Amino acid sequence: MSDLRDAAMNSKAWPFEEARRVLKRYEKAPPEKGYVLFETGYGPSGLPHIGTFGEVLRTTMIRRAFEAISDIPTRLICFSDDLDGMRKVPGNVPDREMLQEHLQKPLTSVPDPFGTHESFGHHNNAMLRRFLDTFGFEYEFISATEFYASGQFDEVLLRAAERYDDIMKIMLKSLREERQQTYSIFLPIHPETGRVLYVPMKEVNARDGTVTFDDEDGREWTLPVTGGRVKLQWKPDFGARWAALGVDFEMYGKDHSTNTPIYDGICRALGARAPEHFTYELFLDENGQKISKSSGNGISIDEWLRYASTESLSYFMYQKPKTAKRLYFDVIPKAVDEYHQQLRAYAGQDITQRLNNPVHHIHNGCVPESRMVVPFSMLLNLASVSAAHDKETLWGFIRRYAPEASAETHPDLDAAAGYAVRYYEDFVAPAKTYRAPTDLEREALTDLRDQLAAYDGPVEDEALQSIVYAVGRDRFDPLRDWFKALYEVLLGASQGPRFGGFIALYGVEETVALIDKGLAGDLS
Repeated sequence: MSDLRDAAMNSKAWPFEEARRVLKRYEKAPPEKGYVLFETGYGPSGLPHIGTFGEVLRTTMIRRAFEAISDIPTRLICFSDDLDGMRKVPGNVPDREMLQEHLQKPLTSVPDPFGTHESFGHHNNAMLRRFLDTFGFEYEFISATEFYASGQFDEVLLRAAERYDDIMKIMLKSLREERQQTYSIFLPIHPETGRVLYVPMKEVNARDGTVTFDDEDGREWTLPVTGGRVKLQWKPDFGARWAALGVDFEMYGKDHSTNTPIYDGICRALGARAPEHFTYELFLDENGQKISKSSGNGISIDEWLRYASTESLSYFMYQKPKTAKRLYFDVIPKAVDEYHQQLRAYAGQDITQRLNNPVHHIHNGCVPESRMVVPFSMLLNLASVSAAHDKETLWGFIRRYAPEASAETHPDLDAAAGYAVRYYEDFVAPAKTYRAPTDLEREALTDLRDQLAAYDGPVEDEALQSIVYAVGRDRFDPLRDWFKALYEVLLGASQGPRFGGFIALYGVEETVALIDKGLAGDLS
């Protein structure tokens, strides 16, 4: 076993901890199917969202961690439950009136309101696949419609008919009494209307593999459970899918956690071993409310990528997946800077530290060098004081601060400069509020201004920070009140950068002029 594998087997990083749990399933013998199967599920009733990204990303991290500790081949399946009936018309699609006529039909039988695909389900599946491909995920796609219709699910569906009573017992314990009266694990698809029917079963014939029921008009029908004529309710479908595919690992949000015993019980009732699971905490919006696809609160993938790179989002997703986190615009600058801090640290770390570093998992061990010689938070402040409306304005300051830097040699910095301008225009500029200094602050600012005006030393972060620190040290207790004053009077914000670094980047003469404006009340 290599040093890497030894370290991975002992790493406390959560992807390795989860990978070791999966490996333990096969400590006695390798899987008969010849591989370990990771799965993520997707409900294609709407467009892919940030939770989908997080689920596939985190599962991929565990898959790669597993490959570092085992030679057993792996597969990752993204399963789309597109045979599900359309329960309501989404609010963000065209031709909603037309869709209203197709309620309760499987999503792959609903016409595409965008007019580009065979059905609404096919359209959303294509969006999902393009979404996953954009981020370079390696996966196999399975459509529930094809899975049912092709017969791949038939063996398990026939077994579900044979063990109907056992599975119903598992389900009925979780249902209210009134729901128990009409509930069935099977949902027939009406041969004439094509709608998914939520009706009680009059008979489940295990010998023939059929179900008998009355439709909404009171007509009796008998259908085979095979061939896509009948689907399973979503909770039984979860466990039956695990049994049919031989899933070894699946993660899902905390809102599913109470269903875990149901999913597991159904999988076992169908004669299969339940997979390992990983339950992650949900994301919260700016007000601490759970993010919801239907309400549209929080932040979308496209919105994050307007202001920062994919890697910064991956970094955010890696952090403490079992802790609820606010996912809003104000977390982006911190995620960007922390990601680059970890990139810079990686080069000097030993193998144990590297395996615990998020960037190892973001880049699967092929970690690039950070070329961000200016932090993102500093770029935001620079955009603020210079009122930049394009990244070239920022590059004017960056080139003086770091003459060796250019858009060609520092592409991550160049991209970040563009992101910073957008973020400044959309979030910083509307919220800027300057205030006049107090008498004590005016005295300190005047002293700092005079010392900078007379300064002829090196334009370096530490030297300039020493001046800022010395000016405030004898006047403010606690010292943070001095830095708060600098931010509020000069930057129009309650927090800001390390000020010596800001002066070095913005320029000594420019900072003197900025202080003059602040003292005169000319900043707005």
